[in-house]
Amino acid sequence: MDCFRIVTEFTEAEISALVHPEWCEAFPWLLQGTTTRGLAGAPPFDFGLFGESSSSKEARDRWSTLCQRLGARGVVHSQQVHGAVVCEYEENSSGISGLDLVDPCDGHVTSKRGLLLAVTSADCVPVFVIDPERRAVAVLHAGWRGAAAGVIESGVEKMASAFASRAEDLRLHMGPAICGTCYEVGPEVFAALQEPVPDRPTSIDLRHVLAARAVRLGVSSAAVTISAHCTVCTESGLFSHRKGHRGRQVGYIGILD
Repeated sequence: MDCFRIVTEFTEAEISALVHPEWCEAFPWLLQGTTTRGLAGAPPFDFGLFGESSSSKEARDRWSTLCQRLGARGVVHSQQVHGAVVCEYEENSSGISGLDLVDPCDGHVTSKRGLLLAVTSADCVPVFVIDPERRAVAVLHAGWRGAAAGVIESGVEKMASAFASRAEDLRLHMGPAICGTCYEVGPEVFAALQEPVPDRPTSIDLRHVLAARAVRLGVSSAAVTISAHCTVCTESGLFSHRKGHRGRQVGYIGILD
């Protein structure tokens, strides 16, 4: 069994986001992080746009704020359907508050500077992918259904077809999500993920499952990291669907303009 390094992201106070410390140091051209609920006593910094908790205007204002504080020209997001469709983007097209809502999908890739890619989550895994050699990036939304559908495989394949990325050059980070201790699921989930099937509801480490799938595609296990933050048990200021939160955090990645 592959053993993946656990990384504790640091908090970037300006935008209240959890950022990969090693990537921040090694790749000064990179924008990457996962937002949190924000400051205690302030309204939750909820980015949900599709029937979650905040009004559309409030959520759009937060997206605009995120874009401005990160210095991005635009941000791409979509309604997520727990599938494996991953799309490539060359430019932000809408220009509406910096937010471009594209057709439903669960992954985004780009090599364009100044364009931020984003997924929302509240227990599911935001998967961050970078190709340092070609300066291309991706972010994927992976719940168990998306993992079973092959979103990791689609993401790596899209990087290869769009940028000629090689799996051995990629670096992946499984961002803040529900951990293997807190995430109990039924046998049908294990079956869908092609994991050994227990005879009763059992905990599963979805981030480890996703990481192992990446390694099977040719990604080096040394190039895969897993966040130490859990949406349920580490008190990291994150939204959790299982804890009854209706808000959503954003996992974002981009290349500095």
